[in-house]
Amino acid sequence: MIINIALRFILEICALISYSYWGFTSGDGYLYKFLLGIGTPLLIAFIWGTFGSPAAPLRVHGIKRLLLEIIIYGLATWALYIAGQPTLALFFALLTALNMLLMYMWDQ
Repeated sequence: MIINIALRFILEICALISYSYWGFTSGDGYLYKFLLGIGTPLLIAFIWGTFGSPAAPLRVHGIKRLLLEIIIYGLATWALYIAGQPTLALFFALLTALNMLLMYMWDQ
């Protein structure tokens, strides 16, 4: 069970990397790429830290948490896909779905 929690942390980091990769490979011009590549993962980290993390000051529960996770991980998958990494996006989506299923089955 501890392995699944560790996997969750790794997937959170991978999601942030996915947003950054998308940002640096999208847009026109170096400044825009830089803003997307740094700003997007910072925004997602802020949202997750505020509403989703175990120490979040405004932590959501139940269906709201599930929707937050689906949005954050789903957008990370989409970001990988449109950045030209469809195989990696599929692998990330499957691994995330398995992790989420186990998290809810084991009430983690």
